[in-house]
Amino acid sequence: MAAFAAVEWVGDEHGCLRLLDQTLLPGEVRTIDCTTVDTVFEAIRSLRVRGAPAIGVAAAYGVIVGCQSKVNSPRAEFDAHFNSVVDHLATSRPTAVNLFWALDRMRRVHQGLYDVWSSAQVLPRLLAEAQAIEAEDRAMCTAMAQHGAPLLAECTGVLTHCNTGGLATAGDGTALAVIIEAARRNPQLKVYADETRPLLQGARLTAWELMQRQIDVTLICDSMAAWVMKHQRVQAVIVGADRIAANGDAANKIGTYGLSVLARAHRIPFYVVAPSSTFDLTLSSGDSIPIEERAAAEITHGLGRQTAPTDCPVFNPAFDVAPAENITALVTERGVIRPVNSETVRTALS
Repeated sequence: MAAFAAVEWVGDEHGCLRLLDQTLLPGEVRTIDCTTVDTVFEAIRSLRVRGAPAIGVAAAYGVIVGCQSKVNSPRAEFDAHFNSVVDHLATSRPTAVNLFWALDRMRRVHQGLYDVWSSAQVLPRLLAEAQAIEAEDRAMCTAMAQHGAPLLAECTGVLTHCNTGGLATAGDGTALAVIIEAARRNPQLKVYADETRPLLQGARLTAWELMQRQIDVTLICDSMAAWVMKHQRVQAVIVGADRIAANGDAANKIGTYGLSVLARAHRIPFYVVAPSSTFDLTLSSGDSIPIEERAAAEITHGLGRQTAPTDCPVFNPAFDVAPAENITALVTERGVIRPVNSETVRTALS
């Protein structure tokens, strides 16, 4: 397990959600205690907590924080407030399906308690569900690491993009958990981490995590990936995902699509690691995945300094989609899915 916790619940049902503020890494390690739903919403929206699984866990706990003020209210008032809290949290980020998956679980538990519990009795049951979501995510991280590590057994170098480790989950991560386990088995494994523009999650977060674990990591600019592949410094590319469609198309941090094309051109395996909660079987393909667009300032003032002309038009999608035909295998807590297509995905998740 990581020596830090990206998401942590403190206390009983009257406690608070504690988050590691990832916007300050790697220069400063600071936690924030969220005691209102607006604080949780802002933390998700501003990427203080990020990574699809961690967002889901944080949102589940955000429901508890948001409902604490109504614990002594009449049940009807509590229920109305619960629904408004869930609806509000659902608008924080559009692409990461784990957010909606976790909130839907909280809704189902709440619906099952109608006419049975008082408001004061509902909150502990909701907290138990949020804690179950966290525990399940931790277990899924361990399982994905075990299933995925053999895929890297013959690698001396591996390339990853964005951040998919303990900062993005409740456990050791998705793709990064696989890398960590592979490095445990082969300490000579070298990791190349894309810096991941415009918010530098690879530079600020992935490199930091791997150095904390004393795993050999080399940071590169996103535009260097093709050259690294051409010179055979890596034998695999492994990334996470924020939403995977029924046919295996995988949405992930912007730049992932390009990496999948490059990997295919260089005949390098391209692996996507994600828990079953990241799959959205209601979408037949990645064409239907909503892609979040973020503020222009992330590009024009990315490092706190203006780096583009004033009023220059900006296109800033936060995600893109790697097509299934470019993905060698999907790694889930249930095993490895390959080849990647609608039939194999459906079989693996049924």
